[in-house]
Parts: sequence; structure tokens; C-alpha cells
Amino acid sequence: MVGSLHHLSGLGPEWGPAFWKTNAYAPFPVWLWLNGHEWAKCQLAKRGVPFEELDNGFLSCEDPEVLRRVCDQLGPGAVKSFFWRWQRRLPSPFTRGDLRSGIVYDLAFRQIEISDTRVFDRPASGRGFFEGCICDHLDLGRPEEVAIIFGRRVSRRTPGAFRTKVLTKGVDPQLVCYYRSSRLKCYFKEHRALRTETVICDTKDFGIGRRVNQANWQALRAVGESANARMCEAMARDAAPAPDVVTVAAVTRPSKTEDGHHAPGLHFGDPRTMALFSALVGFVHLVVGFTNADLTRLMGALLNEPHTSRQATYDLRRLRRKGLIQRRPGTHRYLLTPIGREVAVLFTKTHGRLLGRGLALFDPSLPIFVRKRHPLAVAWRQLDNALDDFFEKELLAA
Repeated sequence: MVGSLHHLSGLGPEWGPAFWKTNAYAPFPVWLWLNGHEWAKCQLAKRGVPFEELDNGFLSCEDPEVLRRVCDQLGPGAVKSFFWRWQRRLPSPFTRGDLRSGIVYDLAFRQIEISDTRVFDRPASGRGFFEGCICDHLDLGRPEEVAIIFGRRVSRRTPGAFRTKVLTKGVDPQLVCYYRSSRLKCYFKEHRALRTETVICDTKDFGIGRRVNQANWQALRAVGESANARMCEAMARDAAPAPDVVTVAAVTRPSKTEDGHHAPGLHFGDPRTMALFSALVGFVHLVVGFTNADLTRLMGALLNEPHTSRQATYDLRRLRRKGLIQRRPGTHRYLLTPIGREVAVLFTKTHGRLLGRGLALFDPSLPIFVRKRHPLAVAWRQLDNALDDFFEKELLAA
């Protein structure tokens, strides 16, 4: 026997469904899967607090404050208690004598998921907002992957040819960003709520130990909650109005910091400035920020020419002096400030979607059917012809 899989469902008052997998070869590892949402549901049921489920989440709760306190109580103690209760009952190669002699299991994080679920009063508006975010962030947020999950099970018996189709039933778009072996994803859950999840597959990605103890638990939860909050805030800010004229002027013109340091202007339209802001709005930076090396790599790709570490240092310095980024304490990583993201979004959207596409329509080398049909190209050609006629008449009159 290679291993055994046990489905534990409704067999305890503290947890809901769970999976327990054991391996029959040394060192006889055990894989345990638990769902914190199910644990919270059990606690609410014991307290007699009414709630509505949303798969592995909550749609509503009669007493949200009690739900918040219940979720805060979940920790490594509940996990260890569950493990040792079932360890004594399920088949194991270790005898009680082995356990008494000191041969015991030590729990470690194999994967932990921290989620944020925001339920909309008007689900259709919420789904429209999220799908608009997906379209908006293909270039703006630069997600590593935009996944489309098809609700169709495929096997050898599935009939028909397989080809690309546009489906509207059973399709759940997702925004997915990766950092090392961990990922941050966002999707619209059951057509009712915006779900943001940070899935940490290796705790060492964030300098946190793997043992299941209180310190590591709280540290991992803080990482996940912070990443989820920054993701939601970034999506909301990207849809917010542009910063005021005074703020834009302060960014584009040279200035001085409060301690008298010179802060060069970040000129709109300058290729290096535009590449810089385009590199900074990536969603992947919301998890742990970005470094000099990250900026060097991204800028080199966007500018299609080498961008040195020294140049990146200069870029970071002027961004910091303008108040657009801030350094994470104790690290060499940086995060966009709220006003920094607003400016970066404004510059990226305006340059890439308005000027870039608009000016391309003025190109005289465009095919004739484009110049004749697009309203902007037609209006520009009419203005150009009117100016030519005006100058010609005025010169003749002179």
C-alpha cells in the first residue's frame, strides 16, 4: 500500500469536511487538509448565530462582530488538536510506545490560503466591475496570467472535437499573479462576491518558518491579509478619478523635498518615464514590492535596451523624492504610495490608450479604408485640409 486517504466529514464538533492522507513508506508523512471557513461555520452554529453560506465562505451573518471574533480565534492550537485527536484513531505505523519514546510528528505548513470576500448588494454591478478590471488591467496591471476556468469535465469519453470557443456558461475569469511559488488571484465567486486569495505554497518565500506555531501563523496571516487588501485597493484606485492638476504639476516639474534635496521632474511622454510607470503598476508588486533588480529587468524589456542598476537607482531616488514610492522597513524593496499609483495609472492610461492609439490614426500611411471610416481620422483629415486651404488663401491675399 502506497498510502491511504480518509475523508473526515461531520465527525467532530470543531471542523467541517477534512482530508487526511498517510504514506506507508518511511518517514511516514501525513498530509492534512482543513478549511478555516468550515471551522468558522461550526463555531457560529454552536453559538446559534444565523448565517448564509457562500461555498467555502460567508454570504451574510446576523452578527458580523461575532463572526470577526470567531475568525480571529482560529490558530495553530485548533489544527494541532484536530491532528492529534485523529492520529490516535486512524491507522499509523507508530505505536504508543514509539510516541512515548519521542517519535512524534511535527506539523508544518505545506500550503496556506488567506482570502478576502467582498459581497456586493448588486451582484450584476459587482461582476461588471470585476470584468471591467480584467479588461483594464491586461496592460495596466500586467498580471502574469488571466485564467478562464471552464466548467466542463473532460475525459476519454467526452464526444466532439476540441477547438477554441467563446463560452458564457460555466466560465469564471480570474486575475492571477505569481511570486516565486506563491500566487495571488482574484475572481468573482458564485456571481455574488469578489474573492481575493493569497495562496502561499512555500513560507520561505516571505522569510517565515514552516512549523505550525503561533508566530508563523500570525506572520503568514499578516502577509496574506496585506496582499489581499493592496490588491483590492489597487483595483479601486485604478477605477478612481485622476489626480488633480496641482499633483500632476508637482510630479512633472522639478522640485525640492522638505530637507532641500533636488527632485527631478518626471516628464509625461518621455520614453523612460512612461516605461517606469508602466513597470510599477504590475499587480505582482502588491505582494512584496519591487527591488532595484526587478526595475532593471522590467525597464530593459519595456525600453528594448539595457537598463543598468545605476540608472534604476536614479529612477528610485527621484520617485522616492516625489513621494510616489516608499521603502518597506528593513528591506531594499519598495511599494507605490496611494498617490504614486494614481499618477502611474494616469500616465500609463493616457499615454498608452489615448495618445498612442489616437496619434496612430493620424499616420498618413494607414490603409485608406481606416482613414475613411474612423471618425478621428476623418476629423483630422478635415482639419488638415481646412488649414491648408486657409494658409493658401491668406498667402495669395498677401
